[in-house]
Amino acid sequence: MAPTNPPPLSAGRPEPRLVDPPPELARTILESAEIVAGAQVRLGSNYTFLVHLDAGGDGRVMRAIYKPRAGERPLADYPDGTLYLREYAAFIVSERLGWPHIPMTVIREGPHGPGSMQRFVEFDPSVTYFNLREERLDELALFAAFDLLVNNGDRKGGHFLEDAQGTLWSVDHGLTFNERFKVRTVMLEFWGEPIPERLVADLQALTGELDAGGTLRERLKCQISVAELDALRARLSGILETPVHPVLDPYLNVPWPLV
Repeated sequence: MAPTNPPPLSAGRPEPRLVDPPPELARTILESAEIVAGAQVRLGSNYTFLVHLDAGGDGRVMRAIYKPRAGERPLADYPDGTLYLREYAAFIVSERLGWPHIPMTVIREGPHGPGSMQRFVEFDPSVTYFNLREERLDELALFAAFDLLVNNGDRKGGHFLEDAQGTLWSVDHGLTFNERFKVRTVMLEFWGEPIPERLVADLQALTGELDAGGTLRERLKCQISVAELDALRARLSGILETPVHPVLDPYLNVPWPLV
């Protein structure tokens, strides 16, 4: 049965007052706060909900994006019921690297069972990769290198969010960490280009952490399979040996729709 909506945003509670708590409090709210209201966001093929999390009573709420396992459409090339875990795994890797910015993400129970819960970023919907690339390619290089590492199979133009302060955020990482090469991206400008040395240095620091018993590998082992962990380590080695973006097939390696 397809998931249904949580209580609507006007469910007889006090008028919501949106708050923007500091990171540690935000993490606690994401992990355990009551979902007081929500509505389905009709984007893509999987069920996604914009929810309000109780941030301390008196109508104070923090917004988040909830992606339940129960709302995932089965795919031929990804194990069923794992996309929400991949969302979290991508956050873990970005948090360790320090780039790109991915909104804080946790795994928790929700109205439709376990799923990812990600802090909502207020953004300008008119901004996509296709107008960012004109002036911000240096920043976008972070996204391109990250996608190669995590094997992002769905980097569309709308997966770049610019907030009111001009910070760029990366979202929608459900199709990542496949053990087979699956990169599909609109970032054609980077094909065949070298990966900046500063990013290669950051990636080099992950080598031991992705070996058996390494800190990062231990954090990821509950999110992706052993084969996928081994493939991640192998991709890292390949990037470090040849720090150049591959030239891909514009028919096979570009997602559709583009945004």
